[in-house]
Amino acid sequence: MQLIDWIVLIGTITFIVWYGVYKSRGSKNVRDYIGGGKDARWWTVGLSVMATQASAITFLSTPGQAYHDGMGFVQFYFGLPIAMVIICIVFIPIYHRLKVYTAYEYLETRFDKKTRILTALLFLVQRGLSAGITIFAPAIVLSAVLGWNLTYLTIIIGALVIIYTVSGGTKAVSVTHRQQMAVILTGMIVAFFIIVSYLPEAVTFTNALEIAGASGKMDILNYSFDLENRYTIWSGLIGGTFLALSYFGTDQSQVQRYLTGSSVRESQLGLIFNGLLKVPLQFFILLVGVMVFVFYQFNTSPLNFNPAATETVMNSEYANQYEDLVVDHKDIQEEKQQLSLNYAENKSSMNKEDIAYFESEYLRLDQQEKKIRKHAREFIDASGEDAESNDKDYVFIHFILNNLPRGFIGLLLAVILSAAMSSSASELNSLASTTTIDLYKRNVKGERSERHYLLATKWFTLMWGIIAVIFASLADLFDNLIQLVNIIGSIFYGNVLGIFLLAFFIKSVRSNAVFIAAIITQVIVIIVFKLDLMPYLWLNLLGCGLVIGIAFIFQIFHNNSDNKLTTT
Repeated sequence: MQLIDWIVLIGTITFIVWYGVYKSRGSKNVRDYIGGGKDARWWTVGLSVMATQASAITFLSTPGQAYHDGMGFVQFYFGLPIAMVIICIVFIPIYHRLKVYTAYEYLETRFDKKTRILTALLFLVQRGLSAGITIFAPAIVLSAVLGWNLTYLTIIIGALVIIYTVSGGTKAVSVTHRQQMAVILTGMIVAFFIIVSYLPEAVTFTNALEIAGASGKMDILNYSFDLENRYTIWSGLIGGTFLALSYFGTDQSQVQRYLTGSSVRESQLGLIFNGLLKVPLQFFILLVGVMVFVFYQFNTSPLNFNPAATETVMNSEYANQYEDLVVDHKDIQEEKQQLSLNYAENKSSMNKEDIAYFESEYLRLDQQEKKIRKHAREFIDASGEDAESNDKDYVFIHFILNNLPRGFIGLLLAVILSAAMSSSASELNSLASTTTIDLYKRNVKGERSERHYLLATKWFTLMWGIIAVIFASLADLFDNLIQLVNIIGSIFYGNVLGIFLLAFFIKSVRSNAVFIAAIITQVIVIIVFKLDLMPYLWLNLLGCGLVIGIAFIFQIFHNNSDNKLTTT
């Protein structure tokens, strides 16, 4: 990195932190601190909701996901617009009418205290884990690529988030989200056009899509009913809808964003704005990853994008075998480059047979390259217990650091850190709000002033920030970080959503039945996940259906018991 990159990076992050502290100064009570004054307009609500979801994991993992597996991941988001409409019609009017600070306050009104506390605890567990991952994601990648100390980097990111989240609460989170989204969108658009401009002169954008398509990267829709496929149109529309309903409708990190709206209409417009823009945004981010893939069809790519993994295996007993794979990989890449360039230069004069030959030959080479990469990962895994062969999260950052012009590297790193800060701030803010309102305030004895609860929320924000940093320091990479976050959510979200649906629509089911059903459901979902009985997206539907069904059964037994007692 050059001096200009450091100036852009440090300047952008410093401005965001300062702006959040400046604009949110003066919160005098818990209403302003948690509710953000409830004066946000729809565009602020929409951008804040989007920035909360768009963590650093999105911009690190999603391009890498597309690089390896193509555009099919976009199906994951197909249920989101459906969920936005349902939340606007059902959830938002209820929350605003009751003037709640957290989503879980409503559950005590509908059921009882223990159900509210249980649901809040389920949220705190899954969101607390996710908060650590959103800090850990950029820290470990930047540490590996830039050579920075992982622990120090984790603490720095966590400290920056804690500073303006503690100082300004919800308003600080919301106002900084606008700047962070501006940095994020600008950076990704710039990256896209730079990647396209780096392709050979003979390669048009259409050629690039065709080359990606030959490798299956442009296969967007999968209509399969095979449960072994994680991402199909059905898992997206059904499982994705239930996941989005749970996340946006019952997760305090999102509910708190749109409860800042000045009216029901402003909150609804903000969510509709998010629903309309989110799928195209994710499509675009995946397309950036596909363009990175096409770029490396004409340029040399590493056998594994994780530099720490490469260093580990090269210092192990498998170094010679790995070097042989590097040579084989280079040979295949040269063949693919020549084949792709020949296709781009002669596409206009090719007949169907020529195009079919290109596609079959390209697919053959692509399969060979995948086998070589698989063998390389096996050697990396065998080279040490701490070696991490998964490199999906390193693809995009490798491209940024090795190919972007000076100044733009700093901008893209600012994108990653801004995304980490925006999502982490929302999570810490919601964790502190839920801890204060649903646990501390609800159970503390005696009267306390607004000032007392304001200070308590700030201390809880600091506490959760420290917990997140500690967890981030102890965390480890998964198959793909963006999948890990969604897996953690799917384990808990279906259960929580089912509780809320029972509260909204099924008045005959009472608190004890719901409480027992929620505990049983959570145990079953965890067991199903551990046994790997279904793709994680379907866990949302399973959890939701189980808690509703079990609660019904318990309520029926309870009613029958009461009837027998009355009869006798």
